[in-house]
Amino acid sequence: MPRIEFARPRIVDGLWLPMVTPLHHGQVDFDGVQRLAAHYADAGVDGLIVLGTTGEGGLLTDVERLQVAAATLEAVQCAVPVIAGVGGVATHAVSEQVRRLERLDLAGYLVPPPYYLRVSDEGIAWHMRSVASHTARPLMLYNVPKRTGCAISPDLTWRLAAHPQIVALKECDAAGMRALAGQDRIDVFCGDDAAMLDHLLRGGAGIVPASAHIRPDLFVRLIQLARTGREEAARALFRQLSPLIGLLFDEPNPAPVKAALALCGLARPEVRRPLMPASKSLVARLDAAIALLPPVVAREAA
Repeated sequence: MPRIEFARPRIVDGLWLPMVTPLHHGQVDFDGVQRLAAHYADAGVDGLIVLGTTGEGGLLTDVERLQVAAATLEAVQCAVPVIAGVGGVATHAVSEQVRRLERLDLAGYLVPPPYYLRVSDEGIAWHMRSVASHTARPLMLYNVPKRTGCAISPDLTWRLAAHPQIVALKECDAAGMRALAGQDRIDVFCGDDAAMLDHLLRGGAGIVPASAHIRPDLFVRLIQLARTGREEAARALFRQLSPLIGLLFDEPNPAPVKAALALCGLARPEVRRPLMPASKSLVARLDAAIALLPPVVAREAA
């Protein structure tokens, strides 16, 4: 009898927006969630990530997390795939997040190592495989050492890529991105906005830039230029984006992003405590940087 081969699940390449969670008087603004989701789907992003760091996922209740993911899926109506971030200290609690979200038509999960514990490579591997065992959907690993206190090294990434559901990595470490460039065992997405163009020019699978909340058309254009070999034009556009990108990380994420969205009339600047709103001086600098961005660009035909 011939061997039956099962297709390895995939997460599509391109621009994945790690979406903010709009708030109003301390509560999730679900109308705002849906307006933003529809806006970015129409703008040409390739996918949305909800409940991540930028989405204040760790500050939402379990009920809110489920409702935000459901509202986002309802808004985009399958126009773009949606991934949910699942993270925490305890593996059983992260697995429970997955169990709750499994009723929704998500494209996969974004999974960092356990926070705070500074676990070993073996501990990270056990955590990821345990989380994967609660779903048939693909996982995107999330290497963000400055937040979790431990790193998914390139060597560990190779090992985890042997798992049939671990298909992608959001990499926030520049050295890791360079070490993983040019291989086809796992798709690597840039999680460091300042490094996104170099990653694309090296042939990286995609980018996960919080800064793309502001003028997503320019980030869609950046990918188009990089993918079609127009490096000089891509670098020129990135130089225009760089001042805004720097400001959006001048204070803790996502406060500057939400402040910039408010300046653009797209969402309120409110964040959930203990996060604090962007300072007045940063808001003024964001306003000036947004005003200097180039005109809206039309999307090229595929």
